[in-house]
Amino acid sequence: MVFAYRPLFLAFVASRPHSRTTMTELRASAASSLLPQLTNDDGATAIGSELVDERVKNKRVALYFAAGWCPMCTSFEPALLKFREEAAKSGKPIELIYVSSDRSEESQSSRAASLGMLSIPREETADVKRKYKIWAGSERGELGSDRRSGVPALVVLDNAGKEMSFVAAESQGAKSLETWPMDDEQGIWLA
Repeated sequence: MVFAYRPLFLAFVASRPHSRTTMTELRASAASSLLPQLTNDDGATAIGSELVDERVKNKRVALYFAAGWCPMCTSFEPALLKFREEAAKSGKPIELIYVSSDRSEESQSSRAASLGMLSIPREETADVKRKYKIWAGSERGELGSDRRSGVPALVVLDNAGKEMSFVAAESQGAKSLETWPMDDEQGIWLA
């Protein structure tokens, strides 16, 4: 399991945005058990394990570390979204999971929706950032200075939920997407 702190059960929430029901125990299935709790691409509604599994099935998965206030992130994103579109057209679809450095939950929700990405809930992003040592410079006070990269950056996950590749978008920009191991079958999630 990628995240030791993550429970084996996921929260199920109503289909209405911003409306959480009480915790319902749902057995986490293959792919979803390797990922932290996720929110839908509206950025607010937590999704259950079956929906996570369906969303990542037969795709390559990456964590996308970014922020809407970051000019490097917003200038990188057109290339990233085009890369996602071209990957789908070539039969190698990808699923990007947004790890936000936005300054508010509203900003995070808005960004996830505009990018069409699942996202890590705000209360869990610090743990994910520490695990992969990626965060914005403005977060050094909270997370420290022992990071390998700022934002934007991607961590490509293999189908066991482990880091397969680091895409150094902060230092290399759109060119960094060429380092994504698209042909490695270990990167295809079989949910």
